[in-house]
Amino acid sequence: MIGIYTFIFIFSCIILLWSGKILIEGLIRMARFLKWKEFVVAFFVMAFAGSIPNLFIGLNSAFHKIPELSFGDVVGGNVIDLTLAVALVVLITKASLPAKSQLIQSSSIFTIVVALLPIVLILDGTLGRGDGILLISTFIFYVLWLFSKKERFSKIYEEEEKKEKDTITGFKIFIKDLATVAFALVLLLGAAEGIVRSASFFAQNWNLSLPLIGILIVGAGNALPEIYFAFISAKKGQTGMILGNLMGSIMVPATLVLGTVALICPIEITNFSPFAIARFFLIISALFFFFAVRTDRKITRKEAMFLLGIYITFVFFELLFELLTK
Repeated sequence: MIGIYTFIFIFSCIILLWSGKILIEGLIRMARFLKWKEFVVAFFVMAFAGSIPNLFIGLNSAFHKIPELSFGDVVGGNVIDLTLAVALVVLITKASLPAKSQLIQSSSIFTIVVALLPIVLILDGTLGRGDGILLISTFIFYVLWLFSKKERFSKIYEEEEKKEKDTITGFKIFIKDLATVAFALVLLLGAAEGIVRSASFFAQNWNLSLPLIGILIVGAGNALPEIYFAFISAKKGQTGMILGNLMGSIMVPATLVLGTVALICPIEITNFSPFAIARFFLIISALFFFFAVRTDRKITRKEAMFLLGIYITFVFFELLFELLTK
């Protein structure tokens, strides 16, 4: 039985990563065909669509009455996006990430507030339906604020220079991509169900805490698509979109996803121990990320090394704490 659930968990994680990748690739090609603006692609395609795996994990965990798995997924994913994702892009591409855009500077404030908001709201032990409404309202407020920045609609997104294709051929490709996106969504839903069921089994039979599984494993798996597309953007010189994408990938799960989960099934945390380390490192990661973006208006290699060190230390102390509390 253990072998079966281990296989289901690993296979579901692989499917989650692969389907998330083809989902965003399909949406980007559709965006290019529809001549969507760069802002729409950066936020709604990369950040919003990239958070669909988080949403499916959240919905499945809520329906299975284990919403703390979703909370751990979001907290762990946010730590990764603020540290590991940024660090890897800078260190591998050997180039600083620019943050000169006024929108990115302003969004960095929203990012820090939103990343920390769920752990503040759950200090009373429950992320209830009222908290869920507040989180969703925060998401709506941020979207309205983004749309008020008219300058973000001035540039049409072009992934790369290509020869114009005839309308019929382009439309056929568009339909094919539409089918690909629908197929990816079905795969994501199935993968999310497999992860939630296997994670619940491991927690019960291996004496592992669900929050730890969510923080270290599920959160890491859900962050991989953002890291992948950050690399792709960096290679194509679209570095201006990377930080915006990563910040959006923090905001959407922390507000829309957790808010939706809380409305379906309020998240009750009776034991904060598994979240103690994650909460501390989330605060440290958020503050350092904020000061790095605001002071130098770029993420340098030295800062990337420091962010990578924060993540490695975070994983070490999470595992150490789990072992000591057994």
